[in-house]
Amino acid sequence: MLPIALATVALSGALVSGPETRQDPVTDVYHGTPVVDAYRWLEDFSDPEVKEWNALQNAYARGHLDYLPERDRLEKEITDILAAEVERYWDVHEAGGNLFAMKFAPPKEQAYLVVMNGPDAPETQRTLVDPIEIDPAGTTTIDWFVPSPSGNLVAVSLSVAGTESGDLFIYDTRSGKVVDEPVVRVNGGTAGGSLCWLDDDTLLYTRYPRVGERPSDEEAFFVDVYRRDIGSSLESDAYEIGKDFPKIGEIELKSDLDSGRVIATVQDGDGGDFAHYLRSPTGEWTRFSDYKDGIKQAYFGRPGEILLLSRRDAPKGEILTIPANNPTATPNVLINEGEDTIVDAFWGAPTYMALNDDTLLIEYQTGGPSEFRAVNFDGRKKASPDSGKISSVGGLTPMSDGTVLFSSGSYTELSAWYRFDPKTGKTTATKLRSDPPLDLSKVEVVREFATSKDGTKVPVNIMIPEGTIRNGVNPCVVYGYGGYGVNLTPGYSSRAAHFLQNGVIYAVANIRGGGEYGEEWHKEGNLTSKQNVFDDFQAVIEHMIERKYTDKEHVGILGGSNGGLLMGATMVQRADLVSSVVSYVGIYDMLRVELSPNGQFNITEFGTVEDADQFKALYAYSPYHNVQNGVDYPPVLFITGENDPRVDPMQSRKMTARLQATGTDSPVLLRTSADAGHGAGTALSEQIAQTLDAHAFMLYHLGVTTD
Repeated sequence: MLPIALATVALSGALVSGPETRQDPVTDVYHGTPVVDAYRWLEDFSDPEVKEWNALQNAYARGHLDYLPERDRLEKEITDILAAEVERYWDVHEAGGNLFAMKFAPPKEQAYLVVMNGPDAPETQRTLVDPIEIDPAGTTTIDWFVPSPSGNLVAVSLSVAGTESGDLFIYDTRSGKVVDEPVVRVNGGTAGGSLCWLDDDTLLYTRYPRVGERPSDEEAFFVDVYRRDIGSSLESDAYEIGKDFPKIGEIELKSDLDSGRVIATVQDGDGGDFAHYLRSPTGEWTRFSDYKDGIKQAYFGRPGEILLLSRRDAPKGEILTIPANNPTATPNVLINEGEDTIVDAFWGAPTYMALNDDTLLIEYQTGGPSEFRAVNFDGRKKASPDSGKISSVGGLTPMSDGTVLFSSGSYTELSAWYRFDPKTGKTTATKLRSDPPLDLSKVEVVREFATSKDGTKVPVNIMIPEGTIRNGVNPCVVYGYGGYGVNLTPGYSSRAAHFLQNGVIYAVANIRGGGEYGEEWHKEGNLTSKQNVFDDFQAVIEHMIERKYTDKEHVGILGGSNGGLLMGATMVQRADLVSSVVSYVGIYDMLRVELSPNGQFNITEFGTVEDADQFKALYAYSPYHNVQNGVDYPPVLFITGENDPRVDPMQSRKMTARLQATGTDSPVLLRTSADAGHGAGTALSEQIAQTLDAHAFMLYHLGVTTD
């Protein structure tokens, strides 16, 4: 019998007081400091009692969420936005004269892989891999894909139910059939996965430990690189490199088909430093940069050249060059550090690229917005791709005709694909573009700066619905992240669009911990400096209040993952500052996070309790450990998924129990989905359901209603 009593009071059909969760205190001692954990028992989801507790919490949440006003109206609005028949394309690659791309086209539950004649011929597209045809339930997703050099084959990683545990399938692009044995576990949660082709018959891929090769609690670590010849037995796949990489190493592979060389970039955990290795045409590997060297990225440049992005003694970035046939040679500086930051991105398309022997294209950003700038190899400016004022760019994709594709979008416009010709300096729109599901052309976008506790100027991007008067009482939602050097760049958000549709001001904070101003901006918000992130976010909220956009009674905050930590810290440190909180897949117990498999990847970003100074910082801001009885915390909705491979859902369970035990009069709700994880691969129907619950909750507690 579960020793939990559910006390309920009917108010318009809703449950207004939460479950009483038993306490079973466990005391740990860290560097002489005793720490009591009353809800340690909620960490083990294999325990039937925990499963029953979780089900009870879901029922309690439904008792509140299902009775919120105007759900029918909100559901229609959200469905009209998220399920609008608007085509979106990303992750484009040219191979064999064709263009491959991921496509999302509601009402399909999942994105799918298509191929077409080119970016101006979407009418020629055909579907190559559709997860819905594989799994009609809608829980299978494409993690990533890489076409072979000829375009006749395509390698695809597929995972199920948000686990991100991907298996590799090789498809013939002419027949659409799988033509090789599946390779299991090429992709994982935080460490991800990567693949590159050496030729049409051979590839390199990331390989996680197989069952029995390591203890079960180490199967998410120790990723290696293996070589595979298509059509051969799996047993013949050959080890290439990885045994000397860190336990928490994350690997990205890039090949240069003309030279036969491969670059392996290895990150020492999330937010950690990088090392780079070069594979020669004959198969030998050479390390050409170590973790201490400050080299963030390495790409093949002009023939025989490797281009490096360095932040060593240049926190905003400089471009170096080394010869590919002598990669350990001393690098030469090609592009010096400037006032603006050169963007880096571990996963995805390059952020700089040699377009020809005369043109280098580099992505720069100034605190959030980004643009591509073209220069000669001596640094002289050239005609650059067009972009908007408060917008962002990405997706650099070289084309066989010497042009390059890139994407560009803004807070009010969907990301669309453009072609830049370095010979003429002209930018032209392609046909890979769509109108947004909700017209935001009359939304005003302004960029202001808050002043943080230590005097740092913090950018905030503010979207203001048409007709808004700055009267100090407008409903407002502030979004933030602040970690891992991740940049919050301008982009159309369906979530923001729906808030704006309901007259809510939506603000995006570019706080420290991100990379918007380079590596120093990141380092000032990680490890023992993490409190700066929370100070910045609180300063942004206060700025919105001081500037008469809103007040404490009408401001809500929203974030996820590391942004969920931000939500927890903000509501615990400044319960008086906000009126509503929605937190997705967040981290709240900072002393236990490193003990979960994925948590070890985060030590390089957050620190470890094994280090006395880092423990002191973690304990000082850990939301779970700083909840106080008797405080009137704001209403909060925690959203998580049972299959989350990045943040253990126990984080949300423990934080929910602790807050409910304070006696706060505000609802503290936990919504757990059985068929979702950290967010990647979440089916469209579940996205709609999550958004409906989150927005109905937020709007109600902000006082937004049409009644």
